[in-house]
Amino acid sequence: MHDPPRILVVDDNETNRDIIATRLHAHGYETLQAADGEQALAAVSEHRPDLVLLDVMMPNLDGIEACRRLKSDSSSEFLPVILVTAKTDSKDVVAGLDAGADEYLTKPIDQAALVARVRSVLRVKALHDQVQAQAAALATWNRTLEQRDRAGRADRTVRAPEAFLATAHRQARLRRR
Repeated sequence: MHDPPRILVVDDNETNRDIIATRLHAHGYETLQAADGEQALAAVSEHRPDLVLLDVMMPNLDGIEACRRLKSDSSSEFLPVILVTAKTDSKDVVAGLDAGADEYLTKPIDQAALVARVRSVLRVKALHDQVQAQAAALATWNRTLEQRDRAGRADRTVRAPEAFLATAHRQARLRRR
């Protein structure tokens, strides 16, 4: 995760983006902005944000489809997405969560709830990143141990005949005496 966390704010309304970005800046977050789903996908690919705040109703590519694409891409499948929309019907909430969104906030946005949800999903992301880093370190240690084990077995294989021959020679000398 970046320090400070990097958040991509996606909304076709510039004023909405600016309000959210200003609020997040006040809480110490770095923000990027995009005006539609296509720009959001490009920004995620280029800037690797830690979280995406994604409006649903946008031109070109709506937020639901942008979320679906992010979650189906192995490079961004664990990137947290919070959908931010005026759509309040339960079927819309279900559609957003089914597309892979981690949270769903309705407009007008309660700024305190927004910041609390951002903190919450970023805590989960930090834990996920920590587990990923530990898994990578463990995989590296496993490879190192396997290499050492293979080298040790090869070393014992080479030494075993030599040790056998040395013992056999010693025993033969003792018999000759």
